[in-house]
Amino acid sequence: MTLGFAPSTATSTMSSPESASRLSRVLEPAEWAAAGIPLLGNPREIVSGLHSRHTPTPSTAVVAVLDHEERLTASASFVRRSLPADGWEFRNALLAHLRRVLPHDLRRRAPVRTAILLYCREGDERWTEEDGAWMWGLRDACTLHGLRCGAYITLTRGGWQVLGEGRGGRRPSSDSRPVPLGSETAELGHLTPRTASGAAEPLRRAAAR
Repeated sequence: MTLGFAPSTATSTMSSPESASRLSRVLEPAEWAAAGIPLLGNPREIVSGLHSRHTPTPSTAVVAVLDHEERLTASASFVRRSLPADGWEFRNALLAHLRRVLPHDLRRRAPVRTAILLYCREGDERWTEEDGAWMWGLRDACTLHGLRCGAYITLTRGGWQVLGEGRGGRRPSSDSRPVPLGSETAELGHLTPRTASGAAEPLRRAAAR
């Protein structure tokens, strides 16, 4: 597990009340690791599938919901607004996109589906305060939508990294071309959306840009 820290761009304003409030909505790596986030069975497949479907570029977030067998239920991508990293703002953005593509599970006694977040950004794989704000936002959005909070994955020029798990790879990266869906290397059965009857559902109904 990589525990490096990238230089902070917010240290000069940490004394202000607004900055202190933003920093309270950030999860440190140790907090995230202790949160009991479920491990992904095959993160490479999931990352490759989402990369092919959403072709993220830096500042693009892809939120995806998986069922108990790690099949894709729904996904959506959006570009982060150019504002200071704030977990509350990220939570609201994630929640808005989840509501557009998936009914909530708040009536269930326990979550049965898991939301994960793939964020494409500049820099290297080391944790940043921006990552911590996304983690906070993902955890809170999952609670408000009745979902289990799942993995947070960064996509950079160096490749992808599941923060808190110590797993990653060089491909795909933020610079690599997406593998066309339907090709031999991109045919990911776990990422085929399903209907309630178990039949495969056209991807365009489950994914939103």
